[in-house]
Amino acid sequence: MKLILVSDLHLVAPGEKLFGFDPLANLEACIESINAEHADADLVVFCGDITNDGLPAAYAAAAEKLKSLRPPYRIMPGNHDDRAALIAAFPEAASGDGFTHAAIDAGGKRLLLLDTLWPGHVDGQLCDQRLAWIDRELGKTSDALVVMHHPPFEIGVASMDDCRLTDPDRLLEIFKRHGNVRHIFAGHVHIFASGHWGGIPFTTLRSTNHQSALAFSGPHRVSFEPPAYHIVLSTNAGIVVHMREFEARR
Repeated sequence: MKLILVSDLHLVAPGEKLFGFDPLANLEACIESINAEHADADLVVFCGDITNDGLPAAYAAAAEKLKSLRPPYRIMPGNHDDRAALIAAFPEAASGDGFTHAAIDAGGKRLLLLDTLWPGHVDGQLCDQRLAWIDRELGKTSDALVVMHHPPFEIGVASMDDCRLTDPDRLLEIFKRHGNVRHIFAGHVHIFASGHWGGIPFTTLRSTNHQSALAFSGPHRVSFEPPAYHIVLSTNAGIVVHMREFEARR
């Protein structure tokens, strides 16, 4: 399986900029790179914070740009998103129970895309209903990859660890009981990091617009490493994750 992960687009109104960059132009550059190098991908997942302020015009611009993306794709929400506006622009994202989670078979692997949006909060949440859905879906497979916006684990960057998933122990209990989660991928932090949580390997993702400074203490700071997307190669032998940087557009 070849899976492409794109996170934290932070689209604003078309023509506007964010931290000196044009998020929509950066999405266009990302799509061009994926089409040129990874048109054979089984799936592209956009891992939340599609917009910066939940503006319908920003979702509409994203939907128009994504018409040119060659591989199939799925959209997930992040804390900057408005779930209703996202679903209005991408009706296929709706899961039919008020959320946007999904269980997808791609390239012989089972992907669980989690909806961690907690309206009005920067940190994430998995309520009883969403946790029950995860429990049921993990019971249907022997081998799962989990994609979510908010990391349930700490990465050592205090400002981001303060706004991760709330009450992560409930999620970890479900993962450990099933014992079939092979890797966790999370956005939100705008930092490429890896490690393991409760024995489960994880990778966090960079943004297509701006990054977070690697500050292990103190307040959050924006940094300006190049935008990036991520390539996940999964075989019977294991999983490899690459980060593909591309040139930012202003």
